[in-house]
Amino acid sequence: MADRKSQRVAALADALGEHRVLHVRRAAELLKVSEMTIRRDVANNPASFQFLGGHIMLAGEREGEAPYELGLAANQHASAKRAACRHALKHVARGDTIYLDCGTTLVHLVEMLPENADVSVVCCAMNVAERLARRPDIRMIMLGGLYHPSTASFSGNPGLETLDQLGINIALLSAAGIDFTRGATCAHFHEVPIKQKVIGLAQRCHLVADRSKIGVQKPAFFAPMSAFQSLITEEGEQRVK
Repeated sequence: MADRKSQRVAALADALGEHRVLHVRRAAELLKVSEMTIRRDVANNPASFQFLGGHIMLAGEREGEAPYELGLAANQHASAKRAACRHALKHVARGDTIYLDCGTTLVHLVEMLPENADVSVVCCAMNVAERLARRPDIRMIMLGGLYHPSTASFSGNPGLETLDQLGINIALLSAAGIDFTRGATCAHFHEVPIKQKVIGLAQRCHLVADRSKIGVQKPAFFAPMSAFQSLITEEGEQRVK
C-alpha cells in the first residue's frame, strides 16, 4: 500500500513538472484514481503540493511563474475583476454593439448587463459565450476559428473576416500585463490578431483589468496605452488619452 501511494505521489509530481498546473479532475484522469484520492494525496504531502482553488501546483510555485490556465486564472482576484466590470458597465448603452475580450475578467460583465439591454455582444471565448447564451435578450456574435483550450478562445482568419462585417461601438479589452511605457501585453500570441483588429475597428476602446496586472509584462505585445480611451480597474477609471 505504501509503495503504491509513493508511486502515485511521484507520478503526480512528474505530471506537475510537465504541466505546472493541473485541475484535480485532470490529475485524477491521468493517474487513473478518484478525485478524492488525489485530494488526500495533496493534503498529506504539503511539502510537495499545494491547492489553488480546484487546481494543484507544486509547493513553492508562485502565481507569476505559473503558465496562464483559464480555470486557475478564474480563481484569482475575482472580486477585483467584478469591481472593474462594474466601472466598465457605464460605457455600455442601449443599441450598442460591444466586444468582450477573452480571459476571466470581462465574463463578469455579462451578468451585470440589465434585462432587455438591447445590445449585441461580439466575443471569441467560450466562457463568455456560455454566459451570453443564457441571455435570450442579448444578440451574440461568436468569432470562430482554431480553438485554444488554454484560453477557451478562438483565433484565425474566420474570426478576423467576421469582424470586417461588423460595426463595433465599444470594445472592452483585457490584458495579462500593463506597462504604462510599453503598453498592453497578453500571455498568448494567438490572442494578438483579434485584439488588434478589434482596436482598429471599434469607435471606442477601454482596457479592463484588475490592478495586479499593472507593472507586469507578458510576452505578447498587442497595443500601446494610447490605443485606449481609458484603463478601468477595481479602483475606477483612469484616462490614458
